[in-house]
Amino acid sequence: MKRTFAAGLFGVTAMLMAGSAMAAEAKVFETKSAINNLSTVMVDGGKARALTVGFGSGAYRRPGDPANMFYAVSDRGPNFVCGDVEAVLGVSADQVCKGQKVRVYPTPDYSPSIYTIFLNDDGSFDVKDVITLKDQNGVPLTGLTNKLTVAKTEKPVDANGNPLEQSVSSIDAEGIVRLSDGSYWIGEENGPSILHVAADGTVIERIVPAGSEKDFEGSAYKVTGGLPAILVKRQTNRGIESMAVSPDETKLYFMVQNPLANPNADAYKAAKNTRLFVYDRAASKLSGEYVYQLDDPQSFRNDPSKKQNAPRISEVLALGNDRLLVLERTDKTTKLHEVELKGATNILATRWDDMSTSPTLEQQNDLGSINLTAVSKTLRFDSADYPEAPNKLEGLAIMGDGALAMINDNDFGIKGDLTKVILIDGLVQADKF
Repeated sequence: MKRTFAAGLFGVTAMLMAGSAMAAEAKVFETKSAINNLSTVMVDGGKARALTVGFGSGAYRRPGDPANMFYAVSDRGPNFVCGDVEAVLGVSADQVCKGQKVRVYPTPDYSPSIYTIFLNDDGSFDVKDVITLKDQNGVPLTGLTNKLTVAKTEKPVDANGNPLEQSVSSIDAEGIVRLSDGSYWIGEENGPSILHVAADGTVIERIVPAGSEKDFEGSAYKVTGGLPAILVKRQTNRGIESMAVSPDETKLYFMVQNPLANPNADAYKAAKNTRLFVYDRAASKLSGEYVYQLDDPQSFRNDPSKKQNAPRISEVLALGNDRLLVLERTDKTTKLHEVELKGATNILATRWDDMSTSPTLEQQNDLGSINLTAVSKTLRFDSADYPEAPNKLEGLAIMGDGALAMINDNDFGIKGDLTKVILIDGLVQADKF
């Protein structure tokens, strides 16, 4: 079926259409763009692995942008754990990891970047206008791990097992919005942190957990400790993986991907309570923090699990003022929940942000017993109803005709997965601005 995109403006409110017994029509887009080809990696005795660009870690379309385009952001670049070495490179884990607990970066010079995606009527998409993220000296940033002493981190090695130097300025970009002034805000997983980025990709400011600023000394950009100190307790690879902006651009919304390891990893594994933040742009500080309770892992129909840390948050899209669309997923199932902050308890700067509080927020799944109310959730989409949907959907954008675009993170093709965009009519309806 041919699709023609219509121009449109999106206003202060947007509403998800009520679900029905029949799934809405969906169309899947793939690309043949040369920009998608990254490199081929091969080690002695191994197999060649063709890598592609994983530009689906976050997505956003501004009202008034071309109707068929959206912005997408890539994360830190190809990387994998020792347990995946044989599947990816065709050699034993010992050959690369040498018995150490490390993370492998086969293309360590890759720089996280912003891409412009154009959907075509023939079911393809083009990738254009690549903007590399860089420091204020114009030096491209890498996605290698930071030299963290307050939060936990990992040791990077290349595909041959050679140690790589950590960087104070590197980032793991995971969520994106673009404002009317042309600048971007990006959610960042490793620090964890949020970044304000100029139109040309230069980092203006990185906002990190209070007390961790010294870990980023030497970065050629401004670093501010404006996030709660307790966020240094994020589980490794479970930091901030989202970014949204209110229709009037006064507020940013972002979430921690999973509950904190607070006080330890055992609490993280069993916890349902993750944290949703509101940032006041005019005041340059947080104005809200709310509890979001993750779904039962058994309810993810394509890959039900008994592990409460299997579900995670990978994207947030603002539908209106304090009304959000939250992407909650496992490896093979994606759900979209409409979320309202109204009526939920604002826990910002309360004892739940104090690392000395015991039991912690993460140790108390029964919020009623501690007089807290989580944000409300209404299920609007389940990828189990769409067999054509790719795994690891991580980016959301409302297109010019009101359809919802979702893009997956293909992990740079380390296991052969393609980047795809699925477009669905009837899930989102936006008022004219």
